[in-house]
Amino acid sequence: MRVDGTVASDDEGGRSGGNTDFGSAWARVKRRLRAELGEDVFASWFARLELEGVAGGTARLTVPTRFLKSWIESHYLDRVLGTFKAEAEEIARIEVGVRGTAAPARPAAIGAPKAGPASGPLARLHATGTPAPVAAVATPSEHRSADAGGDLSGTPLDARLTFASFVIGRSNALAHAAAERVARHQGEGALYNPLYLHAGVGLGKTHLLHGIGHAAREAGRRVIYLTADRFMYGFVNALKTQSALAYKERLRGIDLLILDDVQFIQGKSIQAEFGHTINALIDSGRQVVVASDRPPTELEALDERVRSRLGGGLVVEITALDEALRVSILSARLAAVRAAHPGFDVSPQVATYVARAITANGRDLEGAVNRLLAHATLTGTAVTMETAESAIRDLVKNREPKRIKIEDIQKLVASRYNVSRSDILSERRTAAVVKPRQIAMYLSKVLTLRSLPEIGRRFGGRDHTTVLHAVRKIEKQIGEDAVLGDEVELLKRMLQD
Repeated sequence: MRVDGTVASDDEGGRSGGNTDFGSAWARVKRRLRAELGEDVFASWFARLELEGVAGGTARLTVPTRFLKSWIESHYLDRVLGTFKAEAEEIARIEVGVRGTAAPARPAAIGAPKAGPASGPLARLHATGTPAPVAAVATPSEHRSADAGGDLSGTPLDARLTFASFVIGRSNALAHAAAERVARHQGEGALYNPLYLHAGVGLGKTHLLHGIGHAAREAGRRVIYLTADRFMYGFVNALKTQSALAYKERLRGIDLLILDDVQFIQGKSIQAEFGHTINALIDSGRQVVVASDRPPTELEALDERVRSRLGGGLVVEITALDEALRVSILSARLAAVRAAHPGFDVSPQVATYVARAITANGRDLEGAVNRLLAHATLTGTAVTMETAESAIRDLVKNREPKRIKIEDIQKLVASRYNVSRSDILSERRTAAVVKPRQIAMYLSKVLTLRSLPEIGRRFGGRDHTTVLHAVRKIEKQIGEDAVLGDEVELLKRMLQD
């Protein structure tokens, strides 16, 4: 991979016997896959699929885990090849490898789980110190469980991500309180079962999951923390080794199951097993904690019964970081960096500016601290307001846009046109209802990443062709009717602000 982001093949300039820019072609392939398969499927299987290079008509793609490699090869390889050939006719074959292995093109068995959060920026964000990550050691009983029926050691816990190092603010106070109560509960039965936390990226939900795991293990409870990738890998591997029954029994024999990124769970058999496991644990009084990037009602890839079960406990959203919390997190991180670099200093005025300028998520705050540290250590000069503005300029420009929900669009449009949301979702075909319904469908397509079939399901189970007709009709009317164009533009601004 070159510095400018282009993908190099074995021939100079990323070409292979022609003038095709394979980097641009691959970007178009991913956009087509996202549009055709929908956001949920794309995020689960293709978001981390990267083009390593092209040689002799063979495109070398890589993924971070062997499980993703195996799944893509089994379910989507022909589709990816067909889409790639449509964009670059030189492509005749595709090979999928695992990043970090010596020979990515060599076939490999399902194996390694997704890397845990210990190496990512979020793992360092809320922590007030800078010790090296330490994987949680499984208890002897967990090792016996792994030997008896599949790998149940789970994903390692990061020793830095504890309740003590979590910075509490208005946006996460309820989630923190619920997590701590669940982790330290010693009475009969379980509390808030399941506890379901959801938030956007970089807001601290993974930190809370690790904190729950640490506190519960300290209390002597049998805990397994799993990412969605790890859960799927364990189940598929158990099926391959004909130890599925033992795997299920061991998984359902624990005291506390913590599952992260549940939105990535795919496959009917895996989803069914996930639902059976959740039901078995909850019915037997065992605690379940689940985290996702969206509420249970929006997990459209999951079965409705599973969504209902997940929403039957305590559902808590961790909202965007307010300024006071951003200042607290930034101060804690700066203090931790000063402990390792005594000469590094950032004035309160600069810290306040950074906290006000960067509002998207905690990962951008982490990136800002790293850039300020690099400036101070590499140039040997003090961090001023001018250097801070220069260092974080792109972070300020590239703020994560507000995540708009289809439900919010429906409510706003209904209110604007004096109808109810139930009218928009109904089968009514009067002009007073059809127009706002079509506008809401149009805005759902323009302002969200949902596919046409997903939008149709959210509008009373309508077919995707109905949504497509509505989108095209409103697009045409906007071009012909300036008043309608102004109305739709106003609705967009109200939803985005």
